[in-house]
Amino acid sequence: MPSSTGPEVVTIPCLKDNYAYLLHDPATGDTAVVDVPEAAPIAAALKARGWTLTDILITHHHHDHIGGVEDLRRATGAEVWGAAADAGRLPPLDHAVAEGDVVRVGDLEGAVIDVSGHTVGHVAFHFPEARAVFTADSLMALGCGRLFEGTAPQMWESLSKLAALPRDTLVCSGHEYTRSNARFALTIEPDNADLRARAEAVDAARAEGRPTVPSRLGEELDTNPFLRAGLSGVKSHLGMSSAADAEVFAEIRRRKDSF
Repeated sequence: MPSSTGPEVVTIPCLKDNYAYLLHDPATGDTAVVDVPEAAPIAAALKARGWTLTDILITHHHHDHIGGVEDLRRATGAEVWGAAADAGRLPPLDHAVAEGDVVRVGDLEGAVIDVSGHTVGHVAFHFPEARAVFTADSLMALGCGRLFEGTAPQMWESLSKLAALPRDTLVCSGHEYTRSNARFALTIEPDNADLRARAEAVDAARAEGRPTVPSRLGEELDTNPFLRAGLSGVKSHLGMSSAADAEVFAEIRRRKDSF
Protein backbone atom coordinates (compact mmCIF):
# COMPACT_ATOMS: atom_id res chain seq x y z
CA MET A 1 0.00 0.00 0.00
CA PRO A 2 1.59 3.34 -1.03
CA SER A 3 2.41 5.64 1.89
CA SER A 4 2.13 9.41 2.24
CA THR A 5 5.78 10.01 3.15
CA GLY A 6 8.00 12.06 0.85
CA PRO A 7 10.06 10.90 -2.12
CA GLU A 8 12.99 8.62 -1.33
CA VAL A 9 16.43 8.60 -2.96
CA VAL A 10 18.64 5.52 -2.57
CA THR A 11 22.34 5.41 -3.56
CA ILE A 12 23.51 2.12 -5.09
CA PRO A 13 27.23 1.39 -5.56
CA CYS A 14 27.95 -0.37 -8.87
CA LEU A 15 31.02 -1.67 -10.70
CA LYS A 16 34.29 -0.33 -9.25
CA ASP A 17 33.37 3.27 -8.45
CA ASN A 18 30.02 4.03 -10.12
CA TYR A 19 26.72 4.95 -8.51
CA ALA A 20 23.13 4.44 -9.62
CA TYR A 21 20.17 5.98 -7.80
CA LEU A 22 16.64 4.89 -7.07
CA LEU A 23 13.94 7.55 -6.90
CA HIS A 24 10.77 6.26 -5.24
CA ASP A 25 7.36 7.94 -5.14
CA PRO A 26 5.58 6.48 -2.09
CA ALA A 27 2.28 8.05 -3.12
CA THR A 28 2.02 5.80 -6.19
CA GLY A 29 4.63 3.13 -5.56
CA ASP A 30 6.43 4.01 -8.82
CA THR A 31 10.23 3.83 -8.80
CA ALA A 32 12.87 5.05 -11.25
CA VAL A 33 16.55 4.26 -11.49
CA VAL A 34 18.97 6.84 -12.80
CA ASP A 35 21.66 5.13 -14.89
CA VAL A 36 22.32 1.40 -14.88
CA PRO A 37 26.04 0.56 -14.75
CA GLU A 38 25.02 -3.05 -14.02
CA ALA A 39 21.66 -4.62 -13.29
CA ALA A 40 22.29 -6.94 -10.32
CA PRO A 41 22.88 -4.40 -7.50
CA ILE A 42 19.86 -2.39 -8.62
CA ALA A 43 17.63 -5.47 -8.77
CA ALA A 44 18.83 -6.43 -5.28
CA ALA A 45 18.07 -2.97 -3.89
CA LEU A 46 14.57 -3.04 -5.39
CA LYS A 47 13.87 -6.50 -3.98
CA ALA A 48 15.13 -5.55 -0.52
CA ARG A 49 12.63 -2.68 -0.40
CA GLY A 50 9.76 -4.43 -2.17
CA TRP A 51 9.73 -1.74 -4.86
CA THR A 52 8.69 -2.20 -8.51
CA LEU A 53 10.81 -0.48 -11.14
CA THR A 54 8.72 1.56 -13.56
CA ASP A 55 11.25 3.88 -15.20
CA ILE A 56 14.91 3.94 -16.26
CA LEU A 57 16.44 7.41 -16.69
CA ILE A 58 19.67 7.63 -18.69
CA THR A 59 22.02 10.62 -18.37
CA HIS A 60 24.52 9.82 -21.15
CA HIS A 61 25.80 7.08 -23.42
CA HIS A 62 28.99 5.89 -21.69
CA HIS A 63 28.92 2.15 -21.09
CA ASP A 64 29.51 2.43 -17.35
CA HIS A 65 26.15 4.22 -17.14
CA ILE A 66 24.06 2.09 -19.52
CA GLY A 67 25.67 -1.36 -19.42
CA GLY A 68 22.81 -2.98 -17.50
CA VAL A 69 19.86 -1.18 -19.09
CA GLU A 70 18.68 -4.00 -21.33
CA ASP A 71 18.93 -6.64 -18.60
CA LEU A 72 16.93 -4.46 -16.24
CA ARG A 73 14.37 -3.55 -18.90
CA ARG A 74 13.80 -7.23 -19.71
CA ALA A 75 13.47 -8.12 -16.03
CA THR A 76 11.08 -5.31 -15.10
CA GLY A 77 9.40 -3.93 -18.22
CA ALA A 78 10.44 -0.43 -17.12
CA GLU A 79 10.22 2.39 -19.66
CA VAL A 80 13.47 4.05 -20.69
CA TRP A 81 14.00 7.82 -20.83
CA GLY A 82 16.99 9.53 -22.42
CA ALA A 83 18.17 12.44 -24.52
CA ALA A 84 16.72 12.71 -28.00
CA ALA A 85 19.99 14.33 -29.12
CA ASP A 86 21.92 11.21 -28.11
CA ALA A 87 19.34 8.55 -29.03
CA GLY A 88 21.65 6.96 -31.59
CA ARG A 89 24.15 6.04 -28.87
CA LEU A 90 21.66 4.99 -26.18
CA PRO A 91 19.59 1.83 -25.73
CA PRO A 92 16.18 2.11 -27.45
CA LEU A 93 14.17 4.88 -25.79
CA ASP A 94 10.50 4.83 -24.89
CA HIS A 95 10.73 8.56 -24.15
CA ALA A 96 13.21 10.80 -26.00
CA VAL A 97 13.56 14.10 -24.15
CA ALA A 98 15.31 17.45 -24.38
CA GLU A 99 15.94 20.41 -22.09
CA GLY A 100 12.68 21.80 -20.77
CA ASP A 101 10.82 18.50 -21.06
CA VAL A 102 9.22 16.89 -18.02
CA VAL A 103 9.95 13.37 -16.78
CA ARG A 104 7.26 11.76 -14.65
CA VAL A 105 7.86 9.09 -12.02
CA GLY A 106 4.49 8.45 -10.46
CA ASP A 107 3.30 11.84 -9.22
CA LEU A 108 6.84 13.25 -9.22
CA GLU A 109 7.82 15.62 -12.02
CA GLY A 110 11.42 16.13 -13.05
CA ALA A 111 12.90 18.75 -15.36
CA VAL A 112 15.37 17.71 -18.05
CA ILE A 113 18.50 19.91 -18.13
CA ASP A 114 21.01 19.82 -20.99
CA VAL A 115 24.42 19.57 -19.30
CA SER A 116 26.57 18.83 -22.34
CA GLY A 117 30.33 18.99 -21.86
CA HIS A 118 31.50 15.61 -20.61
CA THR A 119 29.58 14.32 -23.62
CA VAL A 120 27.40 16.14 -26.10
CA GLY A 121 23.84 15.15 -25.23
CA HIS A 122 24.45 14.57 -21.51
CA VAL A 123 21.34 15.45 -19.49
CA ALA A 124 20.57 15.89 -15.81
CA PHE A 125 17.20 15.31 -14.12
CA HIS A 126 16.00 17.76 -11.46
CA PHE A 127 13.14 16.63 -9.21
CA PRO A 128 12.21 19.64 -7.04
CA GLU A 129 9.83 17.70 -4.76
CA ALA A 130 12.63 15.27 -3.95
CA ARG A 131 15.08 18.18 -3.67
CA ALA A 132 17.46 16.20 -5.86
CA VAL A 133 19.28 16.60 -9.15
CA PHE A 134 20.81 13.59 -10.87
CA THR A 135 23.95 14.90 -12.55
CA ALA A 136 26.02 11.76 -13.31
CA ASP A 137 29.29 12.97 -14.87
CA SER A 138 28.47 16.68 -15.28
CA LEU A 139 28.60 18.17 -11.77
CA MET A 140 30.36 15.74 -9.44
CA ALA A 141 31.31 15.86 -5.77
CA LEU A 142 34.17 18.39 -5.65
CA GLY A 143 34.62 18.01 -9.40
CA CYS A 144 33.14 17.76 -12.86
CA GLY A 145 33.49 15.32 -15.72
CA ARG A 146 36.40 15.39 -18.11
CA LEU A 147 35.58 17.13 -21.40
CA PHE A 148 35.57 14.15 -23.75
CA GLU A 149 33.28 15.73 -26.36
CA GLY A 150 32.19 19.23 -25.36
CA THR A 151 34.05 22.50 -24.89
CA ALA A 152 34.99 24.38 -21.74
CA PRO A 153 32.49 27.21 -22.41
CA GLN A 154 29.79 24.58 -22.98
CA MET A 155 30.58 22.84 -19.69
CA TRP A 156 30.76 26.13 -17.81
CA GLU A 157 27.28 26.97 -19.10
CA SER A 158 26.04 23.55 -18.01
CA LEU A 159 27.51 23.89 -14.53
CA SER A 160 26.08 27.39 -14.24
CA LYS A 161 22.59 26.00 -14.82
CA LEU A 162 23.07 23.50 -12.01
CA ALA A 163 24.62 26.12 -9.71
CA ALA A 164 21.40 28.15 -9.97
CA LEU A 165 19.32 25.42 -8.29
CA PRO A 166 18.45 25.76 -4.58
CA ARG A 167 21.41 25.28 -2.24
CA ASP A 168 19.69 22.43 -0.39
CA THR A 169 19.42 20.37 -3.59
CA LEU A 170 20.91 16.89 -3.27
CA VAL A 171 23.54 16.41 -6.02
CA CYS A 172 23.43 12.75 -7.07
CA SER A 173 26.58 12.25 -9.13
CA GLY A 174 27.93 9.20 -10.85
CA HIS A 175 31.29 8.23 -9.33
CA GLU A 176 33.32 7.91 -6.16
CA TYR A 177 36.06 10.34 -7.17
CA THR A 178 35.71 12.72 -4.25
CA ARG A 179 38.94 11.93 -2.42
CA SER A 180 41.16 12.67 -5.43
CA ASN A 181 38.96 15.64 -6.34
CA ALA A 182 39.52 17.07 -2.86
CA ARG A 183 43.30 16.79 -3.17
CA PHE A 184 43.14 18.70 -6.43
CA ALA A 185 40.71 21.30 -5.12
CA LEU A 186 43.16 22.20 -2.36
CA THR A 187 45.71 23.19 -5.00
CA ILE A 188 43.23 25.79 -6.29
CA GLU A 189 42.01 27.11 -2.92
CA PRO A 190 44.49 26.03 -0.22
CA ASP A 191 43.12 28.60 2.24
CA ASN A 192 39.44 27.65 1.88
CA ALA A 193 38.51 26.51 5.40
CA ASP A 194 35.28 24.87 4.23
CA LEU A 195 37.25 22.90 1.66
CA ARG A 196 39.86 21.76 4.17
CA ALA A 197 37.13 20.57 6.53
CA ARG A 198 35.34 18.78 3.72
CA ALA A 199 38.54 17.06 2.58
CA GLU A 200 39.05 15.72 6.11
CA ALA A 201 35.45 14.48 6.24
CA VAL A 202 35.87 12.78 2.86
CA ASP A 203 39.03 11.02 4.04
CA ALA A 204 37.23 9.80 7.15
CA ALA A 205 34.24 8.55 5.16
CA ARG A 206 36.36 6.62 2.70
CA ALA A 207 38.48 5.14 5.49
CA GLU A 208 35.23 3.68 6.84
CA GLY A 209 34.05 2.57 3.39
CA ARG A 210 31.18 5.08 3.29
CA PRO A 211 30.10 6.82 0.06
CA THR A 212 30.84 10.53 -0.23
CA VAL A 213 27.88 11.10 -2.53
CA PRO A 214 25.30 12.44 -2.82
CA SER A 215 26.29 15.90 -1.62
CA ARG A 216 24.41 19.17 -1.15
CA LEU A 217 24.66 21.85 -3.81
CA GLY A 218 25.47 24.46 -1.17
CA GLU A 219 28.50 22.42 -0.16
CA GLU A 220 29.59 22.24 -3.80
CA LEU A 221 29.17 25.99 -4.24
CA ASP A 222 31.38 26.55 -1.19
CA THR A 223 34.13 24.06 -2.04
CA ASN A 224 34.03 22.77 -5.65
CA PRO A 225 36.64 24.66 -7.71
CA PHE A 226 34.76 24.04 -10.95
CA LEU A 227 31.78 26.02 -9.64
CA ARG A 228 34.01 28.75 -8.20
CA ALA A 229 35.88 29.78 -11.36
CA GLY A 230 34.08 33.13 -11.39
CA LEU A 231 35.27 34.20 -7.94
CA SER A 232 37.91 36.91 -7.69
CA GLY A 233 39.95 34.98 -5.13
CA VAL A 234 40.18 31.93 -7.39
CA LYS A 235 41.08 34.07 -10.39
CA SER A 236 43.77 35.86 -8.41
CA HIS A 237 45.31 32.61 -7.16
CA LEU A 238 45.57 31.41 -10.76
CA GLY A 239 46.99 34.71 -11.99
CA MET A 240 43.88 35.25 -14.14
CA SER A 241 42.24 38.22 -12.44
CA SER A 242 41.01 39.79 -15.69
CA ALA A 243 40.03 36.55 -17.44
CA ALA A 244 36.47 35.56 -18.30
CA ASP A 245 34.85 32.99 -16.04
CA ALA A 246 34.80 30.31 -18.75
CA GLU A 247 38.53 30.85 -19.38
CA VAL A 248 39.28 30.31 -15.70
CA PHE A 249 37.13 27.20 -15.70
CA ALA A 250 39.08 25.91 -18.72
CA GLU A 251 42.38 26.46 -16.89
CA ILE A 252 41.11 24.61 -13.79
CA ARG A 253 39.94 21.73 -16.00
CA ARG A 254 43.31 21.68 -17.79
CA ARG A 255 45.13 21.46 -14.48
CA LYS A 256 42.88 18.67 -13.23
CA ASP A 257 43.47 16.68 -16.43
CA SER A 258 47.20 16.57 -15.67
CA PHE A 259 46.92 16.36 -11.86
